[in-house]
Amino acid sequence: MADNYLERRREDYEARKAAWLKSKKRKRASHPDDGSEMLHFFTASIEGIELPMKFTNPFDYQPHPLCILAAGEVQRYLAEQAEWKEELDKGKMFGVLVVRTREGRLGFLAAFSGTLNGTNRLPYFVPPVYDLLQPGSFFKEEEKNISDINARIRTLETDEAYLHLQAEAQALQQEAGQALARMREDLKAAKARRQTQRQAGGLTPEEEATLIRESQFQKAEYKRAERAWEARCQPAQKALLLQAKQIEQLKAERKRRSAALQMRLFWHFRMLNARGEVKDLCELFADTPQRTPPAGAGECAAPKLLQQAYLHKWKPLCMAEFWWGQSPKTEIRHHGQYYPACRSKCAPILKHMLQGLEVDEAHATARSRQAAQLPLPIVYEDEWIVVVNKPAGMLSVPGREDTDSVLSRMQEHLPEADGPMVVHRLDMDTSGLMLITKSKEIHKKLQAQFETRAVGKRYIALLEGLVPDDQGDIRLPLAPTPHDRPRQEVNYERGKEAVTRYEVLERKEEHTRVAFYPLTGRTHQLRVHAAHPDGLGCPIRGDLLYGKTKANRLYLHAEQLELTHPVSGSKLHFSAPAPF
Repeated sequence: MADNYLERRREDYEARKAAWLKSKKRKRASHPDDGSEMLHFFTASIEGIELPMKFTNPFDYQPHPLCILAAGEVQRYLAEQAEWKEELDKGKMFGVLVVRTREGRLGFLAAFSGTLNGTNRLPYFVPPVYDLLQPGSFFKEEEKNISDINARIRTLETDEAYLHLQAEAQALQQEAGQALARMREDLKAAKARRQTQRQAGGLTPEEEATLIRESQFQKAEYKRAERAWEARCQPAQKALLLQAKQIEQLKAERKRRSAALQMRLFWHFRMLNARGEVKDLCELFADTPQRTPPAGAGECAAPKLLQQAYLHKWKPLCMAEFWWGQSPKTEIRHHGQYYPACRSKCAPILKHMLQGLEVDEAHATARSRQAAQLPLPIVYEDEWIVVVNKPAGMLSVPGREDTDSVLSRMQEHLPEADGPMVVHRLDMDTSGLMLITKSKEIHKKLQAQFETRAVGKRYIALLEGLVPDDQGDIRLPLAPTPHDRPRQEVNYERGKEAVTRYEVLERKEEHTRVAFYPLTGRTHQLRVHAAHPDGLGCPIRGDLLYGKTKANRLYLHAEQLELTHPVSGSKLHFSAPAPF
């Protein structure tokens, strides 16, 4: 049975695929598209600029000079669009892709993520992979059906008779609750009185029987009152239940239709790669933990750009994405700054779309490889603990691809230890002191010190910009950005408490040297607290995730650790001066 079902699904899939390809051929035959409207040529001279040897790694890159020139032209174009100014000021991600045409000319494509000015098709920019907003499309029709369901739900939920019935039922329930509560108090008082009489003694059998009958009568009266109140409340509750059931049925239908629409929509996003292979979003996300694509998948700038290059047989050379406008309230985005592609939406898509291209090694991988050649200095070691000075670029624990890390180095250094256990972690690009234990028992004790904030930590950072106040506290709750981990955002609803104390050490030209004292240990806490406008508004130098400018490293160093020795109880203080 299962085999027959799968076979039918495969046949249906192939039939739909053939129909789609046939319709695409008809469309191209009747509306030839040479891409001339979307392909732009450089107005500035590009003579002397070397072409990239490999294509951009979209998740970790420095923009190529050609991409910087292309982005500059797009930004000038955006600055001239008065009609979009209000929307652009709110902030949006744009992308550029430098290509070589079949005739050998160099040009570039531009794209925006999502929609702009209420549409996903605008002159100058590449079109969407699939235009879900086209009139008469199944998406628009089903979206209208779902909107109609929403309207029916709102009508039912705001119906005056329904709201009056809700208020009436609530008032009746409250009255019933108060009346029955008074009766329970009377029952309790009568029971106490009978108990007092019995304790006093001297009751005749007839008097005892009277007390028992009184108790039984009062309990029966209470049951009769419960039934009476239930009978009074029942008509209103029944009417409410009928309408509530209707509302729930509509909500269930809305959920079912929305899910079916999403899946049908995802099938229409047919993503190409450099080899000419095609996969839809459902296929691309099938092996991910969430199994289904997230909302908005395929609508980011990077997939749009690559899709058009492949459709027109243009060779992609390099790509970059930049933010234009104000930073969102939660995330940290800087106007005109370049950013990597988002991982949760784009990683499975771009992994497929880049097949057939030679792609640059991630800078993080290069930094990790360089760090693997460096020693791991030991600052302190005894029978129970080790303190090391981690170099920038080294992982705290092994990653998916990189095996070199503080933990793996310590496992080699202490092959007989019951551990070793990393008590706390530092970001790969952060250097400085890390604490290692040689047994699980000691690890548990030291983790308790971290959890109770009994460990003193001091970090040194060099910030881009001048911090006005000499010292203070930063309190901004942090949470992972849903579609772009490990990026963190300030979120007052679902964020966890994050507190950082800071002290300005030096101001020089356009930089501020500060000491950070984190009172909590959230992911990227110091980086976000430094960069966010509600924090210091001055990102750490070299922070490509939250900052503005590149540097030879992230200028953040864990300089000092203070803790209580887990065995001797003595106070320990460790220091490793910042290498910058």
